[in-house]
Amino acid sequence: MDHINTAHPYFGVFVLFVLTFGAFFMTTVIARLASRALAAKDTEKIKLSVYECGPEVTKQPNRISPQFYLFALLFLLFDVEIVFMFPWAVDFKLLGWFGFVEMLTFILLLAIGFIYAWKKGALEWHNIK
Repeated sequence: MDHINTAHPYFGVFVLFVLTFGAFFMTTVIARLASRALAAKDTEKIKLSVYECGPEVTKQPNRISPQFYLFALLFLLFDVEIVFMFPWAVDFKLLGWFGFVEMLTFILLLAIGFIYAWKKGALEWHNIK
């Protein structure tokens, strides 16, 4: 074991990662074995029936608006693109005019995408009835 470099700054992180993965794996294995051992195996009709006087289960139609997913996608898109501005802001002086022009182009493309979504009505909420 002379070839393991324990002085590396990320060695502790690696050890914690391995231990965490092992603990997670062992926890799931133990939970699965315990649940199989402790679960009742009988499948009587009374056991599978509705509890007390509850209503019969019926499948509800999906009433979630597709507009919600469009909002979520637009939020993620613009949120992730804004995160790309932070490294640029940190190295602003190092990048100089080239970096400034590149960021202006990036912001212009973001603005074009935002205006397009706005004009298409993607930012308006439509209620389903």
